[in-house]
Amino acid sequence: MIWNVIDRRTRPYRWKRVNAIIEAVEHDNSCLDADQAAETPPHLVIDHNRRDDVSVQEAIIWADQAKCPVTLYLYDADNDITDVHFRFTESRFPKDPGEPGL
Repeated sequence: MIWNVIDRRTRPYRWKRVNAIIEAVEHDNSCLDADQAAETPPHLVIDHNRRDDVSVQEAIIWADQAKCPVTLYLYDADNDITDVHFRFTESRFPKDPGEPGL
């Protein structure tokens, strides 16, 4: 089920073809000013999943059927989303463990 959407498309009016990633929403807990989600039981957690070259509607239907609460990330279809996504994801975590993430 979708609890959050992060739209990282540079061409936001393109809806026929996008790349999508879902992650358990609890991954966002480390982000600065994030709502805090309870931890999902380990057997239900979706650490990472992706669909490439789908419509926005297909991405939403797919993400909403996830077995745990997820954040849906949308990227342009012609973007190398894996590198981009994990570069952004890495920046969520603080350099100093005592400080909140970005």
